[in-house]
Amino acid sequence: MTENMAKMIDHTALKPDTTKAQIEKLCEEAKEYQFASVCVNPTWVETCARLLEGTDVKVCTVIGFPLGASTPETKAFETKDAIEKGAAEVDMVINIGALKDGDAELVEKDIRAVTEAAKGKALTKVIIETCLLTDEEKTLACELSVKAGADFVKTSTGFSTGGATVEDIRLMRKTVGPDLGVKASGGVRDRAGADLMIEAGATRIGASAGISIVSGGSSQSDY
Repeated sequence: MTENMAKMIDHTALKPDTTKAQIEKLCEEAKEYQFASVCVNPTWVETCARLLEGTDVKVCTVIGFPLGASTPETKAFETKDAIEKGAAEVDMVINIGALKDGDAELVEKDIRAVTEAAKGKALTKVIIETCLLTDEEKTLACELSVKAGADFVKTSTGFSTGGATVEDIRLMRKTVGPDLGVKASGGVRDRAGADLMIEAGATRIGASAGISIVSGGSSQSDY
């Protein structure tokens, strides 16, 4: 079960003061525990791709992170650049303000810019930042993600006012159906919390507490 859980975890280090030594440690841990991926800022993609070469651990990076307020064109370029440097998964933040304005056309264009840039080369996960949205907005964001061709919807950046909740995972799973991935991120610190997210419909967990989750411990980390 521990091995299966490890394969559902994106081992994460996204803080702005992350050092090369910490990234090297993250990759060593990911290889040891056989996590699904390491999730890092774009500046570390090339380093991680080199360190993880020949392993099953993927390199995941973030696009338009953490605010989602860059343009679709910028996000598309960032996606292409990250893939060229070795990213196999990209987690993009939607234009949250546009969603709050009800501008579904812009939100879909924003997501599609990334999914098309990544098509056939990398998985796309769409971070909708649930803590800033109403249930209706969460539902719309999930529907637009499906329409735009995303592979996953994801709860949170871990850098806003809150992280994943069981209720949000349940709503997201209900909205996207059985075939799309759902990633719970932000505040998943232990095995019990991860189990609750999976029971609610999560198929991936984003956490810096991956080792604590698979070993049955706990962590105070926010992400």
